[in-house]
Amino acid sequence: MEEKVLQILGGLCGAEPGELSPGLDLFEEGLLDSFATVQLLLELEEAFGVSLALEELSREQIATPAKIAALVREAQG
Repeated sequence: MEEKVLQILGGLCGAEPGELSPGLDLFEEGLLDSFATVQLLLELEEAFGVSLALEELSREQIATPAKIAALVREAQG
C-alpha cells in the first residue's frame, strides 16, 4: 500500500521514484498544497476504493506518505 501511495504522490509532485520516502513531510517540502491535496484524495479514492472527506482531515493526518497509507488502511476498515 505504501508503495502505491508513493507512486500516486510521485505523479502529483513530479518526483522520480526513490525521491519520496515514507517519512517525508510533504507540506514542509512544498510538495503538497491545497490543490494537490484535493487531487491526491481523488486519486486515493480511485486507487483504493475508499471515501476520504477533505473537510474531515487535518494537515497532520496527510503530512507524510506513511500517514497517508495508514489513513487509507483505516478507511478500508
